[in-house]
Amino acid sequence: MKRLAAISVALFAAALFTFAVIAQQAQQGSPQGGQGRPPGGGMRTGIEPMAADDRTGFTQIFDGKTLKGWDGNLDFWRVENGAIVGESTPEKPLPDRLNTFLIYRGSQPGDFELKLEYRINSTNSGVQYRSAELPEVGKWVLKGYQADIDFANQYTGQLYEERGRGFLAMRGQATQITPGKKQVIANLRSGDDLKAAIKNNDWNTLHIIARGNRLTHILNGHLMAEVIDDDPAGRAMGGLIGFQMHTGPPMKVEYKNIWLKHL
Repeated sequence: MKRLAAISVALFAAALFTFAVIAQQAQQGSPQGGQGRPPGGGMRTGIEPMAADDRTGFTQIFDGKTLKGWDGNLDFWRVENGAIVGESTPEKPLPDRLNTFLIYRGSQPGDFELKLEYRINSTNSGVQYRSAELPEVGKWVLKGYQADIDFANQYTGQLYEERGRGFLAMRGQATQITPGKKQVIANLRSGDDLKAAIKNNDWNTLHIIARGNRLTHILNGHLMAEVIDDDPAGRAMGGLIGFQMHTGPPMKVEYKNIWLKHL
């Protein structure tokens, strides 16, 4: 028994020594391949964070001065202080039950990345992509995928399909869409946790990635929603980009630093 106890103590001591060595290597950085945990925490993985203003390969599609390349109802859209502004007032409300859009006419991208900043002071807006016009409904009316934005941040970050299949992924969800069915395949983070990353009545950075049938929304560096659209009849693989002004109470939304990269 004494011998077994001595062996057990020796094994325990060896385990403690090994643990101490591993911990020290993790703090100082492993000598093998540069792996390990650097001082201050965080694993060295060789994966570098992307800077928020990294626009390598992107083209600016708004010059900050005019609406050249854009098309919409100029009663509601203008350029001011380097930003596209959409605004309705009590004296000039939007037509009832008819959202209006500012449409980018420069291209109808399929696979792309879009980066921009937005600020909103009331109600609801959104960034349309892979969208189509509905002239039979009204001029400057779009249907299609939308990165949703609202002042209360109830829906901001989600993927909604305007005049289509409705909610495709709520904030914090990764979903798969098949004919007649929507399923959550993973929970990214809680919607309330992600809501805390959204700035109220201030500028936010939105990054949309559309690659094949996979659609990704990133807001202020946080993954908000992702959709795999396996519905051939319902999905769109290319189309228009646009900004929404929502019918209802007076509102103001602003967009600036708008950059597009075709993939």
